[in-house]
Amino acid sequence: MPTTAAPVSAVQTRTASTMLVAHDMKGIETGLVTLLPELRGRACRLSGDPTTADDIVQDTVERALKFSAQYERGTNLRAWVYQILFSVFVTRYRRTRREKNAMRVLASDPCAWTMPERFASPDSAAPLTPTTQGKLDALPETFRAVLKMVDLDELTYREAANELGVPVGTVMSRLHRGRKLLATQMQEAA
Repeated sequence: MPTTAAPVSAVQTRTASTMLVAHDMKGIETGLVTLLPELRGRACRLSGDPTTADDIVQDTVERALKFSAQYERGTNLRAWVYQILFSVFVTRYRRTRREKNAMRVLASDPCAWTMPERFASPDSAAPLTPTTQGKLDALPETFRAVLKMVDLDELTYREAANELGVPVGTVMSRLHRGRKLLATQMQEAA
C-alpha cells in the first residue's frame, strides 16, 4: 500500500516554542497570527503597559508585512519578528524620551519654542572676518571659487558644477581639498 506524504504547510514549527519557519508570504502571515499572543506578552514585559504593548505589536506586524521581502525564507520567523518588535520598542522609547525632555524644557521656559536659534543663518550673518577673508583669498582660484559658491553662496554641487563647467565630482573634490587647506591655514593663524 503506497503511503502519501502529508502536505508540507507554508509554516513549519520545529520544536514547539523555539523555531517557526515560513517559506512564502502566506507562511509569514500565518506565522504572524501564530506569534501574536507571544508578541503581546513580550511587548507588555518591555513596556509595562498593555495599551502601549498593543501599539508596539501592531507596529511590529505592520513592519513585518511591509518588509516581508527582507525575511530570508526558511529561516527562523520568530527570531526575525522578535527583532522587529524590539526595534519598534526601542524607537518608541527614544521618541518618548525626546518628547519628555522637550516638554520639560518647555515647562521650565515657556518661551523656549519661540527663541531664535543660537546660530544665525548665513544670510543674516556678519561678513567674514578680515583674517578669514584673507586666508580665503590666499587659496588657489580653483578651490576659492568652489568654496565661495557652495559654502557662502549656498549653491548646490550641481549648480556650482554648471557654473564652473566641470563635473560634479570635480566640485566635490575641490570643495573637500579647499576646506582642508583653509582649515590648515586657519589653524596656523591661531
